[in-house]
Amino acid sequence: MSERESRDQWFKELLLLSGEKVTEKQTRILYAAAEIFAEKGYAYSSTSEIAQRAGVAEGTIFRHYKTKQDLLSAIVSPVMSKLLAPFVLNDFKEILESDYPKLEDFLYALAVNRLNFVKKNSKILKILLQEIPFQPMLQEEFKQHVGYKVFHRFIEIIEHFKSKGEVIDLPSFSIFRFIGSSLIGLFVTRFLFSEGQPWDEEKEIRDVVQLILNGIKT
Repeated sequence: MSERESRDQWFKELLLLSGEKVTEKQTRILYAAAEIFAEKGYAYSSTSEIAQRAGVAEGTIFRHYKTKQDLLSAIVSPVMSKLLAPFVLNDFKEILESDYPKLEDFLYALAVNRLNFVKKNSKILKILLQEIPFQPMLQEEFKQHVGYKVFHRFIEIIEHFKSKGEVIDLPSFSIFRFIGSSLIGLFVTRFLFSEGQPWDEEKEIRDVVQLILNGIKT
């Protein structure tokens, strides 16, 4: 199977997670929209351009999706509710519920786990990263399906390492925010700014972990 065929199959499987029947033509429309949204951003993408790339008439898009916002929702909602949320609770569960002897071990496992997830879902996550600050609908879906579920468990882990004397006595939410922003910075650098540039993944992860530890360890 070629890279393109593998990518198309992944996208079809992703759309099936919505629980709705999606035609071959709709799949082409949504895939073209995902590509263009990721490349140009939602605000600078046009339905005419999406139609051209999908090989359909622009009117065909509006027969299935009344607005460009509906297109964005059709792409992102399955990811939020059916992919990211279960991933947080299942695939991510091993990381969040394992008993790591040291804070450094937890942070390293966390960084590797999330980086692998971003690699697999980079196109959709790029859209989320670009659009969440500007789309209230995406913000609410993210909070409901992902944010709250991660937040409460993460705070418990921070409190655990605080009780062991490994983390400084600052509000746990502030520590959570610092760790999260550091890891997001790693992911953004990896997938938005380092294409075509030398990248030693192991070293970059270890460096970020050390920077986090320097900021929060006692």
